[in-house]
Amino acid sequence: MDHNISLITTLAAGFSIALVLGFLAERMRMPALVGYLVTGILIGPATPGFVADVHLASQLAEIGVMLLMFGVGLHFSLKDLLAVKRIAVPGAVVQMGLATVLGMAVAHVWGWSWGSGLIFGLSLSCASTVVLLKALEARGVLESMNGRIAVGWLVVEDLATVLVLVLLPPLAGLLGSTTVASGEGGALWLTLGKTLLLVGAFIALMLVVGRRLLPWLLWQVSRTGSRELFTLAVIAAAIGIAFGAAQLFKVSFALGAFFAGMVMRESEFSHRAAQESLPLRDAFSVLFFVSVGMLFQPGVVVDMPLHVLATLAIIIVGKSLAAALLVLALRYPLNTALTVAASLAQIGEFSFILAGLGLTLGLLPAEGMSLVLAAALLSIALNPLLFAAVEPLRRWVLARSAFARKLEQRGDPYAELPESTERQYLEGQVVLVGHGRVGRRIADGLRQRGIPFVVVEHNRETVDALRKQGLAAVSGDATEALVLVQAHIAKAAMLVVATPDAIDARQIAATARELNPAIEIVLRTHSEEESALLRKEAIGAVFFGEEELARGMAAHVLQRFAPEAAPHG
Repeated sequence: MDHNISLITTLAAGFSIALVLGFLAERMRMPALVGYLVTGILIGPATPGFVADVHLASQLAEIGVMLLMFGVGLHFSLKDLLAVKRIAVPGAVVQMGLATVLGMAVAHVWGWSWGSGLIFGLSLSCASTVVLLKALEARGVLESMNGRIAVGWLVVEDLATVLVLVLLPPLAGLLGSTTVASGEGGALWLTLGKTLLLVGAFIALMLVVGRRLLPWLLWQVSRTGSRELFTLAVIAAAIGIAFGAAQLFKVSFALGAFFAGMVMRESEFSHRAAQESLPLRDAFSVLFFVSVGMLFQPGVVVDMPLHVLATLAIIIVGKSLAAALLVLALRYPLNTALTVAASLAQIGEFSFILAGLGLTLGLLPAEGMSLVLAAALLSIALNPLLFAAVEPLRRWVLARSAFARKLEQRGDPYAELPESTERQYLEGQVVLVGHGRVGRRIADGLRQRGIPFVVVEHNRETVDALRKQGLAAVSGDATEALVLVQAHIAKAAMLVVATPDAIDARQIAATARELNPAIEIVLRTHSEEESALLRKEAIGAVFFGEEELARGMAAHVLQRFAPEAAPHG
């Protein structure tokens, strides 16, 4: 047997070492991503011992990029982005611009060209969606208003970076590429126009044809009842569209895969597609990070320590400070500003893709890639500490700064009901906390029956929309007594907490009971343990989603087959 099987040895070494180091990273309360990057360093050409096939690893990394971008597209929700557009869009654009300028300035001091500085700055400007989602999930704040703002911010960054990936190759010559000829005048605009035309044609094809064809294809495959065929259809669509887009429309694999995922989201099978493709997506994303680590030159930390520190300072201090100031300027609370700042204080997958493209186009020097990798490793490792420091830092700042307390207490037009609010919304009303999928249906039922209610909602855009419909609503965190006071909880007849977080629900209920001991309380929960706990504490009426669904379905079945046994009312 021929044992010169570099593909198998690369996969075996990459997966095995990544498993061990990823596990150790998680035990040390760091993202497993750190372990994957270190794995690449260990099996790369810059360290002694076994050296994996760099060429094969780079091809496997391309598949990893496709599947990563496919996953981003599959979870991309235009609706979620629009809900926080007023802060996410201007914030992300301005913050990316400031971070890019900082990177260019530092690179210029080092003697790099402006083109190299631009790629370097752009690579530092975009944070990792993967790292952010894991950090928010670990703290249980992914569905909170702060979590939605942070995710929306990064979605805008991802879209901006995708645009950069499209425009970079035709502009490479103008930026001083050592491998691409420079275009002049009309030739450059012709190339750029052709590129944008091809990208536009691809996007139009995906939105017009793809959004109909892909759901139909998944429907036909699902009818066979074969799970492996369904998984194959999802993966074939992701990689096939990415490859076809690159060959026919000259766009990147990343953009093609992103739109494949975004279009597939339109299908009723999108959730299943995400689940079925997740194992393969995770496996190849590991290989992507391993292959990126193989490009790292550890000597850069010893030879250029000040360069590494300056790069890290741009990511952790420059980006975070710019983001925090922008959030405060847009009149959001200090807690939101600190959460967004911590979310952006790291870089990841898009930074590697951008830096790798810059390296391929001859725009970014090799030490630039190593600096980006070193800063990524350090920033990702430090990110959990920054998130843990958000609340202590907020308390410390509020305790010592009168200006910070003024910012926290400043007037918000959505934080209290207008003076023109009718009396029926101020006495004997229902206070409804949360206007999501459940809260919206409760609100519709109350409105249809003419029962007055006041909505308390994190999202100021939602509050604005409700007020435009003539409904009473206030924005803020209902766990804070001041917010409930603004909803006139003291004279309310009932409090309905439609958010699923049991910890928040208990705190909201306790605060409401202090302000109005006679108020009737209705709570929602999404687990049997939480339901049992809330009922044991006798806080109020508790509704467990699956239990209520089961009762409704059972009642329907009994009404059909045993009407005398069916519950009435």
